[in-house]
Amino acid sequence: MAIQDIYPTALRLLGRPVLVVGGGPVAARRAKGLLDAGARVTVVAPDASPQLSDLATAGLLDWEPRPYRSSDVDGVWFVQTATGDSTVDARVAADAEAERIWCVNASDHESSAAWTPAVAVVDDVKIAVNAGGDPRRAMALRDAVATALETGDLPLRRHRPASGNTPGPVALIGGGPGDSGLITVRGRRLLGQADVVVADRLGPRDLLNELAPDVRVIEVGKTPGHHPVPQAEINRILVAEAQSGHRVVRLKGGDPYVLGRGGEEAEYCRQHGVEVEVVPGVTSAISVPAAAGIPVTHRGLAKGFSVVTGHEELSEVPARADHTVILLMGVGQLRESAASLARAGLPAGTPVGIVENGYLPNQRVTIGTLGTIADQAEDAGVANPAVIVIGDVVRVSPFAPSHFKTADYSTTSPNAPRRAQRPALAP
Repeated sequence: MAIQDIYPTALRLLGRPVLVVGGGPVAARRAKGLLDAGARVTVVAPDASPQLSDLATAGLLDWEPRPYRSSDVDGVWFVQTATGDSTVDARVAADAEAERIWCVNASDHESSAAWTPAVAVVDDVKIAVNAGGDPRRAMALRDAVATALETGDLPLRRHRPASGNTPGPVALIGGGPGDSGLITVRGRRLLGQADVVVADRLGPRDLLNELAPDVRVIEVGKTPGHHPVPQAEINRILVAEAQSGHRVVRLKGGDPYVLGRGGEEAEYCRQHGVEVEVVPGVTSAISVPAAAGIPVTHRGLAKGFSVVTGHEELSEVPARADHTVILLMGVGQLRESAASLARAGLPAGTPVGIVENGYLPNQRVTIGTLGTIADQAEDAGVANPAVIVIGDVVRVSPFAPSHFKTADYSTTSPNAPRRAQRPALAP
């Protein structure tokens, strides 16, 4: 049988009687698939595998413990043979053919009236692959397509609106620090299903270029001191778009729950009856220092860390070089923040590193001390987005100068490569 002679279709077997002839592992797999489709399954076989026996004991199917009879095909909608005996399978197939009933002959795919494809389910999409009677080839192709759908490499987006007045879902997705490769698989998949994307200025902006032309992108990006779309309006947009039946993605930089106001957005959605999912992201507080070879904790240097914004009071942060302090979006108040930590008792020689545009081609690393970093940043024109790391862990960075352990040091490393020169950290 040539593959072009096959007419692919899908059967709705819900509540309809079907017959499985055979009691081995193949019959068990086929019976399980038919049960998943809602069919009323009868198995005819002198003996049954433990899997089939368990299904029968649970009352999920009927098992007739005897040899096959021609009358077994009477009144059924579909037949699957899996006896392992080609003579018996051929007889079943012939009886089904005489009664004009579709039958899968597991012993002879060439003459079989129907084939069972390799199947996978992703979301509400069912993938079925036939591969010229080669089941392993079909399974490999099925798995490749399923993986591409799971990761967002293939479009899973619906193009027909949901029926009724059901609101669409909202996904708050942490996109990571900006590199499109650092978004999670779940985040990438949901982004590929979106009808509307409410996007921050930070995060994986390149992924917006991969969206279908009819996906609406609503820009709500903020910069320090400049919020063109207030948070209350962002909340309103999310709910309004979802209530219009759209699948909405809120694409945020970093992680939604790390100084990202994702909690407020999720709460607002739930208060208005909108289903919301929060997809964690790689927070810039940890990943951006790592891009410059700076671990936020390191044995012998720091056992803990604090994450704050440059706009917050630092008086309660431990003022010790062995406790890492991470400032997010803190360039504008760097001088005041350094002075505040100095007043709290942090030594002026404490190492400080600033990583601008982490993981992007224009990443730049500036390293100094608590006493010098504000002047260095001003002279170098350091600007947000940037992550500031304060503490002894900065010494581990490959961009730290060789004389870093002395009191007199400072350096600026422009245009640092995204992944080059990372240190091999000691255990």
